[in-house]
This record gives sequence, C-alpha cells and structure tokens, in this order.
Amino acid sequence: MSKRTIELVAGLIRGRRKQLGTRWHKATPGTQAIIVLAVLRHDQRLLDMAGGNAVSASTVRRWVLEVLGLLAARAPRLDRALKKIARRGGAVVLLDGTLVRARRRTGTDNRKNYSGKHKAHGLLFLALTDRRET
Repeated sequence: MSKRTIELVAGLIRGRRKQLGTRWHKATPGTQAIIVLAVLRHDQRLLDMAGGNAVSASTVRRWVLEVLGLLAARAPRLDRALKKIARRGGAVVLLDGTLVRARRRTGTDNRKNYSGKHKAHGLLFLALTDRRET
C-alpha cells in the first residue's frame, strides 16, 4: 500500500473523528487506515487483523464500514462527472469496468456480489472519462 493512500484514508478518519468530537480511540487514524486497507486490498480476515492489533473482529468490521462510507462520500456523482466533461468540450464519454474479486458474503447479500460472467464473487469498479488524458 502506498504512503499516499494510507495518508488519504487516515486524513478522512481524522476528519470524521474531529467532526464527531470523539476524544479517545483504540488506534490512531494511521493504524486504523492500515488495518482497513489490509482487509480491503489483501482480503485479510477480520479475526486475523483484530488479534494482531489487540481489537475485536467487530471493531475491525465497524472500521471497514466507516472507511467505506467515507470513501463513497468522496466519489463524484455521475451527473456531476458528465457535466464536468461536457464543460470541457468532451463529446465522447468512455465507460470501463472491471470486477474486483472479493470474499463471498453470507445470507441474502450473497447473490448481489456474484458475477455470472466471471463465475466469481466481487465488486464492480467503474471508471468514466473522456478521450483526453487530463
């Protein structure tokens, strides 16, 4: 994981803590960011990450959900991205996606993450851009 990515996620966590006005946490924002990114990127088990960092698996799960919410809030909305491309004079929009493999979920959420095309569980990552590289 790059230092820039860790600092970005740690900054989001730090800002959220400041917004909530919380004073005490089990881990620093940097440590929390590393744990969450290890779970998301390298598919580390929650229990493994929890045991090695003296927190519970439910705490790690809560941290992952919190960071996912913070990252989702930063993502641009489709209508705004299209308007931005149109303002720059873009006439062609390119949409590309890939499946990022993930662990199989349990219960009713299981089928939502299954791709019949790839015959694997995962999340669809989409990118929207114009023909220019800027």
